[in-house]
Amino acid sequence: MSPAEPDIRLRDVTVRYGPPRNPVTAVADASLTVRPGEFVVLVGPSGCGKTTLLRLVAGLEQPAAGTVEVRRATGVVFQTPRLFPWRTVGGNLSFALARNGVARAERPARVAELLSLVGLPGMAGRRTWELSGGQQQRVAIARALATEPQILLMDEPFAALDAFTRERLQEEVRTLAASTGTTVLFVTHSAEEAVLLGSRVLVMAAGPGRIVDEMTVPLPRAAATDTAALRGDPRFAALRAELAAVTRAATAA
Repeated sequence: MSPAEPDIRLRDVTVRYGPPRNPVTAVADASLTVRPGEFVVLVGPSGCGKTTLLRLVAGLEQPAAGTVEVRRATGVVFQTPRLFPWRTVGGNLSFALARNGVARAERPARVAELLSLVGLPGMAGRRTWELSGGQQQRVAIARALATEPQILLMDEPFAALDAFTRERLQEEVRTLAASTGTTVLFVTHSAEEAVLLGSRVLVMAAGPGRIVDEMTVPLPRAAATDTAALRGDPRFAALRAELAAVTRAATAA
């Protein structure tokens, strides 16, 4: 695959729900391109079609019109962890590894590696219901990474977490993406989160859902740059305010 070729390309996609005679158009004529290694964020009000576009890329929805091209393997992290409560942490990850063809003998070492990657070393034997919400979401991220995706799709993964945990996971995901070169498509309501994480931000409006604006975020993307440094960058507040204004305008449109 040429480096110039996008990992994700949506061309004029339209999504409709409901009866054929009276359908509701959720997304209309939306197009986007995500290149290898990009961290692209979809931001906009509730009901504007952000999650619908993510589900199209994941293959969980089909468009009524337009084309969806995804060139490499994807992993998905949802807003809620969706872990198997009857399995341990290690059992959840082993299930994903088995589905990915990893031999049984190799799974314990791979589980340990994944848990270390998301900051949960030594927790393979814990039950999922014993974990905090943030820890459960870390396991969900590890499970998505178990399939060795080149593209990570994240649907408001930190929305239900407290502010402290959310900030920690934002830093970990940003660092993970920067250090591995994983392509990320991320959905959020938050202008601050979008600027903090994204290399590029797409603004959506509802009625029906459509992409109405785009912003490139010229902040450091290196793995060594932590979120405190990004928040302290003099450009951060201005970019956040600009994006918030654009999002408010899109909501009112």
